[in-house]
Amino acid sequence: SRQADLRVRFFTPEGEVPLCGHATIGTFSVLSAIGKVQPGTYVQETGAGCLRVQVEADGTVLMEQSKPVFSPAPSREEIAATLGVEESVLSPELPMEIVSTGLRDIMVPVRSRAALWAIQPDFSAVAELSRRWDVVGYHLYTLETMGHAAAHCRNLAPLYGIPEEAATGTSTGALCSLLNRSGKLASGCLMPFEQGYSMGRPSEILARAEVREGEIQEVWVGGRGMDLDRRTL
Repeated sequence: SRQADLRVRFFTPEGEVPLCGHATIGTFSVLSAIGKVQPGTYVQETGAGCLRVQVEADGTVLMEQSKPVFSPAPSREEIAATLGVEESVLSPELPMEIVSTGLRDIMVPVRSRAALWAIQPDFSAVAELSRRWDVVGYHLYTLETMGHAAAHCRNLAPLYGIPEEAATGTSTGALCSLLNRSGKLASGCLMPFEQGYSMGRPSEILARAEVREGEIQEVWVGGRGMDLDRRTL
């Protein structure tokens, strides 16, 4: 890269995407493990712009995301139909919006963790609605968690060849921003988000949104990488 420390590109089975959170964490975890980067702050050039990455001494990697952009979402009735559930399964108290901190996703609130796990989406319908609304997919969430996390989530991106994903950093940053704006999370508080449990592939994603002068100015997402052979990095 001529404008950053390194350039990173991200691909799904169906095509290139501008940004990918867990792949960034994996990339810098590997570079750290083989001694190519040391603890400190780096800049990666991505399709979503040049973004900072912090490598901590304990192996945690935090990635800066773009400032959040909020847009209206489809109706709850339309979303519920693609998920194969009644509209009452969606939480009326929590916000449903399209949010992007690098990738556009529909944030879909669900009443409970049990209801979230029970959803069996019509992936063709999810992909078609995602295409019409120009989003990567759905990020389903509930505030009923397994422990002390901010939210418990599922991510659906069949339009990009990923019916369901176990860890989605960009969507977590978007959700963190939405919960912050809705008064559910405090500014600057690094909180875990749960994902992948319904797939038997649990992940913990860390995220924080920092507010200055009444607006979210920075969004960071991160976690720890794992070598699937050695089980640790």
